[in-house]
Parts: sequence; C-alpha cells; structure tokens
Amino acid sequence: MSENRLLLRWRRRRVPIFFVLPAVITLLAITVFPLIYELRLAFMSWELTTSEPARFVALGNFATILFHDSRFWSSLRVTLTLLLFGVSAEVAIGTGLALLLNRLRRSRTMLVSLFLIPVLIAPVVAGFQFRMIYHDQFGPLNYLIEMATGGRWRGFAWIADPKIALLAIVMTDIWQWTPFLMLIILAGLQSISLELYEAAEVDGASAGQTFGRITLPLLLPVIIIGILIRAMDSFKLFDIIYLVTGGGPGNVTETISFYTYLQGFKFFSLGYTAAMAFLQLVVITVIAQFFVNFQKRQAGRG
Repeated sequence: MSENRLLLRWRRRRVPIFFVLPAVITLLAITVFPLIYELRLAFMSWELTTSEPARFVALGNFATILFHDSRFWSSLRVTLTLLLFGVSAEVAIGTGLALLLNRLRRSRTMLVSLFLIPVLIAPVVAGFQFRMIYHDQFGPLNYLIEMATGGRWRGFAWIADPKIALLAIVMTDIWQWTPFLMLIILAGLQSISLELYEAAEVDGASAGQTFGRITLPLLLPVIIIGILIRAMDSFKLFDIIYLVTGGGPGNVTETISFYTYLQGFKFFSLGYTAAMAFLQLVVITVIAQFFVNFQKRQAGRG
C-alpha cells in the first residue's frame, strides 16, 4: 500500500515537471548557452577578416579595451551623458505631467492615451521621423524657428554640427520616453492615500511642504524603478543613433551599443566584441546595484 502511494506521488510530481521542462530547456537554450559561449569567446581573438583561426588570448581583449581603446571610453562617455541629461529631464518633465494629470478628474484617460503615443511608436519609425525633423534645409523644426524669428535666424544644422548633434539625440530620447516615466509616476501618485494630504492641509502645510514631505518620499521608490529601467535602456540605445546620426558627425553621438555593433558587424572582431559586451554588462550591473541599494536604504529609513 505504501509503495502504491509513493508511486502515485511520483506520478503527480512528474506531470508538472513534464509541463515545465520544455520552457526550462528553451530558456537555457536561448539565454544560458549563448551567455556561456560569449564568455568563452571574450577570451579569444577571432578576426573574420583574416584567415587565421581563433586563438586564446586570456585577458588580452579586456586589457586592450580598458587601456588602449580611447574610442570605447568616448562611446561610454556619450552613453553616460545621454543617461545623465536625458533621464534627468525625463524624470523632471514626467513628474510635472503626472502631477498635472493627477489633478484632473475628466479627460485624464484620453490625455494619458495621447501622451503615450511616442512610447508606442517603434524606435525605427521615430528615427526616420526625427531625421526628417532635424534636416537643416527642409526640416520643419528649422522652418518653425525661422518663422518665429521672422527670418532672422535659420536654425541649426542639428545632426551635422558636432556641438549640438548629441543634444538632438537627447531631445529625441526625451520625446519618446518621457511618457513612460509619466505613466509610472502617475500610477504612484494615485496609490498615495488622500488622508495624508487631508492631514497635511489640517496642519497648515503649504503646497511645497506637502510635496517635499509626503509626495516625493512616497514617489521615490517608483522613480528609482523608472530610472533603473531607463538606465538599462540607455545602454541599449541603437536604433535612434543608427538612423538619425549614424554615430556622427565623427563619433560624437556614438554610444557604447553602436560601437559594439561596429566592432562585431563591420570590423568582424568577434572576440573583441564579446569582451566589450561583457564590460557593458558589468557597468549596467554596477549601476543597477547602486539604485537597488539606494532604494533599500530609503525603505529602511521609512
């Protein structure tokens, strides 16, 4: 009798395993195996432009990237610049829009839907769109500037001038991703209890004090999550760069993901590209850990 019970239990446990097993195998095939293979490749020198076979170079690729590749550091600096200025502006504008929308009682759903249109547009479409908008001769942006100044100012060469090309990319990124942060901050605002605001009003707190003492501290965990998501997205920014500026003029708008693409699919340095990808993973992990620890400290204080 006991053997039959054990057999029945085993069969009951085996059925869920059989259902989960295909998903686990698929996950291992598309994530773990490529990761292990790429890690192995990062320690190899494999140039497809030559007839030489792949050879083991240990930490040679990492040493070259960190100590001899100034273009890597330049692309990393561009990526961090986009992260700092772009995400900061997105958080500020998104918070302002969320506060305004939170005060509305009518038409809020319609306005939120309209604001979310840039997020729903594919980055490829947005890239083509802004390439036309930034055109120095036929673009509508310079046309509007010329009209606003009465023809005294013809605007900028947005994607041809090294001084402002990165600004054009930042503006594009802000346009597309501010609504995303607006949406999650709005959700955070709506989760705050109205009783807290009523108590603050009874105590005579001003609008600034209410925002600084109630709204902002309660919104901080949501904002940190939004910043973390956008920080990881900034390291993957490729579509807009490729279609709007192509990394130029020169390499002033060349992000780390675009430089990795050039090394892999233009120069065909597979080992070097794999090492660069793992260094990006390390940087993203460090940034993510910083925000996670910051959020834990804030939760502990709360």
